[in-house]
Amino acid sequence: MRAVDDVSFEIASGSTTAILGPNGAGKTTTIEMLLGLQIPTAGSIEVLGGNPNDRAIRLQVGAMLQDTDAPTSLTVREIVDLVGHYYPKPLPVDEAIELADLTSHRNKLVGQLSGGQRQRLSFAIAIVGDPKLLYLDEPTAALDVMARRRFWDGLAAYTERGATVVFSSHNLAEVEAQAERVIMLSNGRIVADASPAELAARGARMVVEFATPLPASSYKNLAGVIAAVPEGEGVRLAARDADESVVDLVRSGLPFAHLTVVRASLEDTFVHLATTEEKVLS
Repeated sequence: MRAVDDVSFEIASGSTTAILGPNGAGKTTTIEMLLGLQIPTAGSIEVLGGNPNDRAIRLQVGAMLQDTDAPTSLTVREIVDLVGHYYPKPLPVDEAIELADLTSHRNKLVGQLSGGQRQRLSFAIAIVGDPKLLYLDEPTAALDVMARRRFWDGLAAYTERGATVVFSSHNLAEVEAQAERVIMLSNGRIVADASPAELAARGARMVVEFATPLPASSYKNLAGVIAAVPEGEGVRLAARDADESVVDLVRSGLPFAHLTVVRASLEDTFVHLATTEEKVLS
């Protein structure tokens, strides 16, 4: 079984790229290979012009992974300072803490932090070495709405230095707002590589939602429909032409109620590409 298969891409310096995909698509494996934590069985990986396992390269890379453990008996400032000493030219400790929105908690023990605060600590640890390349795995997963906004503000302030960012997320609204480029994986292969705007434009243009007692599969062959998925007590249709789909729905005699039509989002394109063999490559 191959976790990833024939995955090939280059990332421009100073850009922000999102890697998306359903669970088991190969996102984590891809990021771990980029970090040198897994070795590909074929092909090669080059990070910042070198081998990701070389010490000189590792010192230029920062990573914020899920479930990162830190000594609970140290304070926030102590652990960030400790990590900073491993790098030749680290950020000032208090600057890294401020960018992570932890200034008011800098003297608090790690063991006393909430889940969201620990997530922000992981970000401070990832950037304190002043890396040129930053990997973020679900960086806002444990954060509330306001904390997420402050996180992205802090990341934007950091990337003004010219850092390259690669992140994964299940929050597609964030991806649409933050990423310049989206690489979408499904079953270990790249099914999309384009900007969020290009993905939205080349996928479904409109979404038709309605209540129905029938399964989504009953509606997948309607004219203009490119994907049909369950949505609550009804169905959500991704359509290239909503008018065509609605007219065909009425003519079909299939039951429906409370019909609405809205513009398609990146999420709708994601659902479609994750469930079909179609590809969107710029």
